[in-house]
Amino acid sequence: MPRVTPASPARPAAEMPAAGLRAFARTWLLGALLPVYLLTTFVGTFARVDGDSMDPTLTSGDLLLLLKYPRWLHAWGLPTPYPRRGDLLIFKAPADSPYAFERVWGIQHRPYNVKRVVALPGDSVAIRDGILVVNGRALAESYASEGFIGDQNAQILPPGKLWVMGDNRRIGASLDSRAYGLVDLKDVAGPANFRLWPRPGLVGR
Repeated sequence: MPRVTPASPARPAAEMPAAGLRAFARTWLLGALLPVYLLTTFVGTFARVDGDSMDPTLTSGDLLLLLKYPRWLHAWGLPTPYPRRGDLLIFKAPADSPYAFERVWGIQHRPYNVKRVVALPGDSVAIRDGILVVNGRALAESYASEGFIGDQNAQILPPGKLWVMGDNRRIGASLDSRAYGLVDLKDVAGPANFRLWPRPGLVGR
């Protein structure tokens, strides 16, 4: 006797749009989000200045281009001039510092900062009579505002550590390496030497 295979029941019409939406999400949305993720993680993104610690170089509200690829090139051991003395860097303060965390809307987080790197691993840095001295020489700082800088004894930066300062040298205007010590290169997102808005162009030197 011939065997008869029963026909599959017709799929409800409501299931068809749902299946189409899932396929669309997989094909287009994920396909679009992946390049954006890779771009913002490994190439660059935007950073907005909040505060006046970098006056007169930067003002609150400035929009910077944060380049992330120098950090990755350095981490992968590839040739790169990063970091350079004088660069503006986006970084997180040392985790063991009392200045490392802040609370916003009841949530504690570790924010990013923007400061200028003035000493690199292996450099000697000190502050004498209110003047920043790197490797035994007074550092010419045309970018810095006038203000008081408390003296600090010389120290040699170990591998992977940076000394950063804000350009605003008025008393209490900038929390930087004078307050929380050396910054770990691993906590640096990358350099941000290009301003996108409101006055596009290179900044920081």
